[in-house]
Formats: sequence, C-alpha cells, structure tokens
Amino acid sequence: MGTGLCAVALLLVPLVAAQAPQANPTRVQSPPRLPPPPEGPTPRLPDGKPDLAGVWSGGGPVGDLAVGLAKGETIPILPEAQKIMDARESKDDPEANCLPTGIPRVAPYPWRILQTPTHIFLLFEGNIHSYRQIFMDGRKHPVDPDPTWYGHSIGRWEGDTLVVDTVGFNDKFWFDFRGHPHTEKLHTIERYTRTGLGLLENKVTIDDPGAYSRPFTLTFMARLRPNEELMEYICQENNQDVHHLRGKARVP
Repeated sequence: MGTGLCAVALLLVPLVAAQAPQANPTRVQSPPRLPPPPEGPTPRLPDGKPDLAGVWSGGGPVGDLAVGLAKGETIPILPEAQKIMDARESKDDPEANCLPTGIPRVAPYPWRILQTPTHIFLLFEGNIHSYRQIFMDGRKHPVDPDPTWYGHSIGRWEGDTLVVDTVGFNDKFWFDFRGHPHTEKLHTIERYTRTGLGLLENKVTIDDPGAYSRPFTLTFMARLRPNEELMEYICQENNQDVHHLRGKARVP
C-alpha cells in the first residue's frame, strides 16, 4: 500500500470508530445471577429444631409488595392509603436514604440469622447495618410499645416453623420501592420454614386496619449464600443514588 493510501486509512480509523455502535452508558445492568441454592436436608440443632443460621438473600419484597401474592389476589389497600402511595416520590424512599427497611421489605443485600435458645437475631448488611431481635424466651408484647422501625418481635416454634409476631411499628418505612404505606396499627406474623438446606420460606401476614381493608398474606423465598460473609457497607458514607432519583415512587 502506498504512503498516501496509508495516510487515508489512518484518517478513517477514528471516523469508523465514531460510527460503530457504542454501549449505552446509562443502561441499567442486570445483577449477576446467583448460583443455584445448595441441596440437601434441613440442618437441625441438638434439640431437634431446624437450624436457620446462615447468610441469606431475598425473603421479602424489594420492588413491589404484590409479587408475594398468590395468583389472582390483590392488595386490599384503602383509598386514603392509596392517595399517600400515589403522592410519594422516589427520592423520598427511606431505604434509598439509608434508613431501615422495616418489615417485610428486604434490601438487595445479604443478611444473616444468628440463632440462640432465647433470642434470634437478623443482621443486615445494607443501609445502616441494622438488626432485628426476636425474643424466644416466652415473654409477651409490652402493653404500649414505643414505635420503632422493626417493632417488637416475639417468636415461637410450631413444629418446624418459626412463627414471629411483631407489633409496635412506626409509620416511617415503605413496604417497597412503589411506596406501599402502613400505619402504627401494623401487626405482622411471619412464618419461617427451612424447606431444605438452601431455601427458607417466609409467609408473612400483614394486618393494618389503618391502611388495608383486611389482612393479607405474602410468600417469599430466601436463598442460602454458603461460604459468604457480610461485608462492611456504610450507606451514609457515599450515598449518591438518591440525588439522581426522579419522579413518582416506582419499581426502578
């Protein structure tokens, strides 16, 4: 090739590159797929109770509470609660502002169960490294509990199912990205069943006469994350996402 043709070819390189399809820098990438959960029988403690300990992911709503409904069912939201939901803006989501998720919502991060005879603790990697404590010592709910993000939880075993009864919530958290609301009348009953080595089913009944016309039940599945540990993640340290959220509360 002559010197002139070489020069022309070199000049065309940036032009061709500019015309080639470019990756969309704003495209949201799908999260990496998790490996299948490990298979095997449900592990048990020396007393015969299921061992729920481990690092898990999932087990509650993230984007939309309704994904946990049985086929054909709908969320029985009251008109006033619907108005609150319709008025919510994405930027105001407490979870996006590094606040606790409440119940039954989960953040898109792993969490750990620590199990003792008198207490069960749920430790969360996301947001403020918050935790829940479930009292297993037979105590009752306080008569007038101070409202909190995770409420007051007492647990008991029904066969192989851990039943967690929680009251005493504040009304600050959202059930999901869409902004499903609740009131301080909220009462939840969670039923955790380890259906095998790698899966933990959570059936949660939501009873809140201040926001919903009747109790309703949702079902979610958590997956074991074997050989993983919770990492130190401080949401407040470099939280840039909330400044870019625009528009009404919705599934991102």
